Amino acid sequence: MANRTDSAASSSDAPKRGLFGRRKGSTAVPKQSGRVKQVLEVFKMTRRHDPNVVWLMLLVFLGIVAIGLLVGFLINNWITALIISIPLGLLAATFVLSRRAERAAFAQIENQPGASGAALSTLRRGWVTEEQPVAVNPRTQDVVFRTVGRPGVVLVTEGPSHRVRQLVDGERKRLNRILPNVPVHVIETGHGEGQTPLGQVARKIQKLKPELTKVEVHTVSKRIASLGANRMPIPKGVDPYKARPDRRAAKGR
Repeated sequence: MANRTDSAASSSDAPKRGLFGRRKGSTAVPKQSGRVKQVLEVFKMTRRHDPNVVWLMLLVFLGIVAIGLLVGFLINNWITALIISIPLGLLAATFVLSRRAERAAFAQIENQPGASGAALSTLRRGWVTEEQPVAVNPRTQDVVFRTVGRPGVVLVTEGPSHRVRQLVDGERKRLNRILPNVPVHVIETGHGEGQTPLGQVARKIQKLKPELTKVEVHTVSKRIASLGANRMPIPKGVDPYKARPDRRAAKGR
């Protein structure tokens, strides 16, 4: 009897559980969605580099809401217009944030090695982009990145024009040897004459005139991959700019 009484007392002292095993009276802390957290991180990063983004987003939001209310008063249905204009204002403010965030991101990586490759990563679908540079000058840190799409092959350079010309010519000769009828475009990144700012590289590539079909893009990409198999690849995780030739091996030791 004593054991039963003790067990009953212990069970009565234990907190009661409701459905699905949850304790009654306990409140589950809602987890913040990953998308909202990502937007907040982007907003914080953008505000650090562009403090005016807050006022610009607020101005766009209030402007769209004001236009919606004006239309609502004209049609004598301002409540419906307000319900419609608020989501549109939030969407427009988010669009402004995304554009300003892209500018802030490019401003952070500008003049850093590999920034052109990051610019190519913003291309839309339909492009096959090499993660590693296809041509590197370890001494000057000049590089050439490559992407393949319907306009053909696009080479994006990183470095002064007079220095990257040799890298571009060498890559163009290799491509013309196996792809003689595929157009090759060259885009130089930078702020000099004839160069394209980093944030406008993807936009300029998208404006190129299509010359190939989707099937031909896949075929060209496979041909280029076979060309790369004959060259010494750059190991992943190794900084190509720190690569140095083995002098002892060159001397035959």
